Amino acid sequence: MERNERPFDVIGQLAALRRYARALVRNSDDAEDLLHDALVRAFEKRQSFRRGGNLRTWLLSILHNAHIDRVRQNRSITRRHDKAAIEADQSLPAGQEHAVRLQQVRDAFFDLPEEQREALHLVAIEDLSYQEAAASLGIPVGTLMSRISRARTQLREFEAATPRASHLKLIGRNGNESS
Repeated sequence: MERNERPFDVIGQLAALRRYARALVRNSDDAEDLLHDALVRAFEKRQSFRRGGNLRTWLLSILHNAHIDRVRQNRSITRRHDKAAIEADQSLPAGQEHAVRLQQVRDAFFDLPEEQREALHLVAIEDLSYQEAAASLGIPVGTLMSRISRARTQLREFEAATPRASHLKLIGRNGNESS
């Protein structure tokens, strides 16, 4: 190794890491996220890199492990959502209008971005405090509050934009229905 060459030159490995990340996830945006996560891990664990070791192999290994962790996490989330859907499906059927409305609200909740849905679920459904929910997600309380605020805003917008069928009739002063 030359004296001018730095032993921990991650920049020189970016092209190979980016190619490998794209091969793993088959999506450029996800590949960039994966690469970012792997580089953060590498930076945090840089003390464990053996001098004279193969930096490229070490970085590719970190990238691969980060990918495996993401795949496992996604599977776990899918299982939780499937179990939640089964639990929701076991509830007693409501009146027709109510059932349709409940399904619309449920769909709107599941359409929220994952991070917002998780935060809102922990606070609104599991009844955790902001501090407990933030600790459970491993994020700062301010970030949790922001996610919950954005989720509630989206649900309010959904609520305002969704027409409701009314079963109430307007009755005029003389007792006749008005149209």
